[in-house]
Amino acid sequence: MTLVLEDLVAKSIVRLEGDVNISHAAELKELWLKAIDSGKELAVCLDSTTDLDITALQLLYAAQHHAICAGVAFSVEGAIPVEIGAVMADAGFEILLGAKAER
Repeated sequence: MTLVLEDLVAKSIVRLEGDVNISHAAELKELWLKAIDSGKELAVCLDSTTDLDITALQLLYAAQHHAICAGVAFSVEGAIPVEIGAVMADAGFEILLGAKAER
């Protein structure tokens, strides 16, 4: 598992790679907060993610919600692996699939 925050001029990109689960929750939460606090557009990239457990999905949803409430644009960038899309849909988080939410 690798969590990467790319801090670009116009936006922050959070890349989730490999299996992301409850054991990464504190690190993931810290990464989301840092990205949102920058005030720049926030994009999440899941194209190298192989698994997301329910904790990771809840944190992803919470990050989207927090970003919107803070007036920060949120988007999912790149391709979402079929398996990850299925996990998101099965868990009721299909709103995150390819959706760009802005305040």
